[in-house]
Amino acid sequence: MTEEIRKFIQYMKEVRKTSENTAVSYERDLKKMDQYFVDQGVRDIGQITVTGLSSYILFLEKQGRKPATISRNVASLKAFFQYLHKDGYLKQNIAEELKAPRVEKKAPAILSEEDTIRLLNQAKGDSPKELRDRAMLELLYATGIRVTELVSLKLSDINLQMEYIACREGGKERVVPFGKVAKQAVERYLREGRDALLAETESGYLFTNCSGHAMSRQGFWKLIKSYGKKAGITGELTPHTLRHSFAVHLVSNGADIHSVQEMLGHADISTTQMYAQIGRDRVRESYAKAHPRG
Repeated sequence: MTEEIRKFIQYMKEVRKTSENTAVSYERDLKKMDQYFVDQGVRDIGQITVTGLSSYILFLEKQGRKPATISRNVASLKAFFQYLHKDGYLKQNIAEELKAPRVEKKAPAILSEEDTIRLLNQAKGDSPKELRDRAMLELLYATGIRVTELVSLKLSDINLQMEYIACREGGKERVVPFGKVAKQAVERYLREGRDALLAETESGYLFTNCSGHAMSRQGFWKLIKSYGKKAGITGELTPHTLRHSFAVHLVSNGADIHSVQEMLGHADISTTQMYAQIGRDRVRESYAKAHPRG
């Protein structure tokens, strides 16, 4: 099955123009499925049955996998077997009727505006690393882009004079504006920090690690966790928390929902509308706590 998985991932990247993260997720899920069937003595993809796939999903449930994880695996299987069927590898799409468990959507973790400012202010030193960290945090909160988009930014993707960045993923491009605080942080990093990090190497990336190579998602994840701890933020904190906070703070302060949708790169407006509801809930909560007759 290894060859079929390889061709499917290649198809998803080259034809469907899926993001690198999505392709990695598909590949990881499918390799786990492959190993399961190998352990069952099934090595030929044509030997897998509808019942076999259902048994695999049950196996994941018995392992204690979360509903969201199982749902993602089901989505991977559906995409894979649909590809195999359409390309003639299989006469039947055996994953067509697979059912994913119901996943309860929980509200995303959001920082208050005060906590956000406290987090951003933690990177306040003058070392090249701290100048980079400050620029990354400010730009992330100023634009609401995904962490993958942040670490993938090239020097040519940012226009400091016009105050916008160009994000490219899956063959699509969107332009996202940023404000003067993020601009000042990036300008200072470029002026005083980036060359020191490059250490005589060359890179087209806007942000680099301390060895002059491109920053990784995991590297930035550790970075934001570290600054969150310094800021005394005890709740859930990930790079995506700043993206969620960016959206809620914009909507709560009167931003047009369609403009927020465009900046976030959401295909469906309903995804963005979630932030409007969170904003209204937070306003009601603040009213109830602060108003003498609340």
